[in-house]
Amino acid sequence: MAFEFEKLSVLIVEDTIPMLKLVSSVLDTLGVGTVYTSSEGEEGYTMFSKQNPDIVVTDWHMQPMNGIELVKKIRTDKKSPNRTVPIVMMTGFSALPRVSQARDTGVTEFLVKPFSANDLARRIAYVINKPRDFIETADYFGPDRRRRKSDNHKGPFRRDSDLQA
Repeated sequence: MAFEFEKLSVLIVEDTIPMLKLVSSVLDTLGVGTVYTSSEGEEGYTMFSKQNPDIVVTDWHMQPMNGIELVKKIRTDKKSPNRTVPIVMMTGFSALPRVSQARDTGVTEFLVKPFSANDLARRIAYVINKPRDFIETADYFGPDRRRRKSDNHKGPFRRDSDLQA
């Protein structure tokens, strides 16, 4: 399925300059209208606040502010212009504890390096076409971590919305 990304704005936060250029080039090739780039988390948050992009793509490992800290700031800072912005986390580590930590921080999609242009395009298309509801609790704000509804679930309801359905 072909997607038209020309009206889309994406912020890339990546400290490895060749990877930053590669992701930027891929987004340009996909036809993304506006691509903002930053090579570190704090500067990335400043750019996010100023430009308010439609999607953020960030690396995990950066200094001094890493991608997890950036996600936390986007999701929890009272000055954040869009706490519900879709965030795609890139990393070279795909172990389940990492994926869980990213998910529990408020990451929308996870992208393991190395990845193809098609992998990145699919993540972007997914966050556009299948936006997830956001959940706010005392210790979490981010996309609903439930990906699918199980008709076989026999346990208690987990959300008030489950009771209303």
